[in-house]
Amino acid sequence: MKKYIYLFILLFFSCFLQSYAQVGKDKEFVIKALEKKYVPYCQVARKIWGFAELGYLETQSTSLLQETLKKEGFSIETGVADLPTAFIATFGSGKPVIGILAEFDALPGLSQDSIPEQKPVVNGGSGHGCGHNLFGTGSVAAAIALKDWLLQSKKSGTIKLYGTPAEEGGGGKVYMVRAGLFSGIDAVLHWHPSDRNNASPNSCMAFKQGIFRFYGKAAHAAAAPERGRSALDGLESMNYMVNMMREHISPTTRIHYVISKGGLASNVVPDYAEAEYTVRDLQVKGVEEVWNRVVKAAEGAAMGTETQVKYEIVTGLYNLMPNEPLSRAMHANLSKIGGVNYSTEELAFAQKMQTTYKYDAPPLQLAKEIQPYQQGFFPASTDVGDISWVVPTASVEPATWVPGTAAHTWQAVAADGMSIGFKGMMVAAKVIAMTAIDLINQPELVQKAKEDLEKQRGAGFQYKPIIGDRKPPLEYRKGMK
Repeated sequence: MKKYIYLFILLFFSCFLQSYAQVGKDKEFVIKALEKKYVPYCQVARKIWGFAELGYLETQSTSLLQETLKKEGFSIETGVADLPTAFIATFGSGKPVIGILAEFDALPGLSQDSIPEQKPVVNGGSGHGCGHNLFGTGSVAAAIALKDWLLQSKKSGTIKLYGTPAEEGGGGKVYMVRAGLFSGIDAVLHWHPSDRNNASPNSCMAFKQGIFRFYGKAAHAAAAPERGRSALDGLESMNYMVNMMREHISPTTRIHYVISKGGLASNVVPDYAEAEYTVRDLQVKGVEEVWNRVVKAAEGAAMGTETQVKYEIVTGLYNLMPNEPLSRAMHANLSKIGGVNYSTEELAFAQKMQTTYKYDAPPLQLAKEIQPYQQGFFPASTDVGDISWVVPTASVEPATWVPGTAAHTWQAVAADGMSIGFKGMMVAAKVIAMTAIDLINQPELVQKAKEDLEKQRGAGFQYKPIIGDRKPPLEYRKGMK
């Protein structure tokens, strides 16, 4: 009897080791596939960096990514969710269905050459201050490597690469979620540029933004003030009430506003005024509660000043829902790949870049190191949040920037257009491809990721977009550089 038990144990461990070895071979396949195409992918990323197209205007960038995928055998669906530059590229069949996100919009006013000193390519022009040229290219690279592996391994699985425009304020992904484009997806993988290597489960803030417009009656401010009703008075009364409200809201809530229009001449009673308001909180519920109070302040201000007020929701984003099982898988793969190693030239670039900071720079060693796995939070917002509430979602953040570089700066733009950024991009592509292989080879990982999402969002959850039924703001960046 003991003999048979020993044989069973030996057989079990033999199968386990064979399976483990095969997984290693699968991952080695996609790593080598990506390394073989490193130069072409760098060229794609550099071209998109040069296009530097703003949200919903990324015609050249989306075309280049679509052409790259089409040549590799992906079927392309364009203009999805009524977004002209959005697309979905699909390859494979069967389960699991894995979504990969690709962004490609730039930021206004951040034009910068790929050198470690401030020098715009075009004065006042746009630039990739958040590395979306790398984001889009790296995700496409991962999808293609997975396609090659699916063909070689003959495994079941479907890859869907989502071209998602206008992350920077346009909320492109929200409209794609609202349109049901993530229905039937088992897991979503994405990444974002950073100044260090991290794959921990992160959360962020929910977000709602709108324009409040006040309408009054114009009059001569000196000769006939009694005939006027100041729209600016209405707006300033609203602002005053909101500022008093700050004493009576949660410490986690943030309210921001700017007066974008307040009149044209001081001796004319303004008949029109408007302000942009943003409310953030840790959860959507908190955002909605405070937003409703802001609306009441606006309505009360209009009543008290005998003006009229109307408001329009511009953008609304859910907070990120971290997914523990997926994040652990991504962290394990990031740890296997490692961080970014600088060449002599890159080291000189990084050292000079750090002299431009107005604060103490962290050690350059951070580009190589992997940050410890721990629950994280960043006090900003992203349209990935909406996706993370309907599909298990996880992210990796490689060191595409010199350690100490902040997002949305010329220093980030500079690194995004040269080899430091390209190396970090390929780290992300490898980690995403490897994690997708884990999902395909381990059905239990898909199940655990789904169970984690269900547990966190609670029974009976139904996704309702914060933006309501508004149409995409396709022209919100028009006229900007």
